Amino acid sequence: MAEPFLGETRCFSFAFAPRGWALCNGQLLPINQNQALFSLLGTTFGGDGRVNFALPNLQGRVPIHMGQGFTLGQSGGAQAHTLTASELAPHTHLLRVAEGAARVAAPTNATLAAAPFNAYSGPGVSSAERLAPMHPATLATAGGAQAHTNMQPFLTLSICIALQGIFPSPN
Repeated sequence: MAEPFLGETRCFSFAFAPRGWALCNGQLLPINQNQALFSLLGTTFGGDGRVNFALPNLQGRVPIHMGQGFTLGQSGGAQAHTLTASELAPHTHLLRVAEGAARVAAPTNATLAAAPFNAYSGPGVSSAERLAPMHPATLATAGGAQAHTNMQPFLTLSICIALQGIFPSPN
C-alpha cells in the first residue's frame, strides 16, 4: 500500500484504526503532538486552536464535496425528521355522502347514511346528492407527530484519517 498523504481519509472494513491512522469520530488531538496535521486541518472540525483540534466526525454521516454553497467542515442533515404541515403539499381529504346524511357537528353515534341507502347510486339519487361534502368537523387531524427515519441505504465501514504520511503540497 502506498504511503498516504497526511490528513487523507480512507474506508476500512474492520472496526479499528490501523497504526498511523485514527478513526474519524470527532476526537480531540493535542496540537503539540500533531503540529503538521493541525497545520492542514486547523479548527475546521472543532477544538480550541490553542491546545487541541478535532478530527472530522463521520459517525452516522455521509461526506460530500465542498462547494455549491457547502463549506469545508460544515455538517447538516438529520437522521430522523418530523414533518410539519408547512412541508406538505397543499391538499384536501374529502369524503362525499348524500345531502343531509352526515351534516352534523359532532358525529358521535351518527352514520353516513341510513340502510339500505347507497350514497353513490340508486333510483332517485341525483348526482348533486352524491357529491355533497360532509360537515368539516367530521374529518379530524391524523398522525402522531413522530419522526421518521431519513437515511439513505447504507453500509457501515470504519473511516479513518492518516496521522502520518506525506505532507500534501497544493500543486
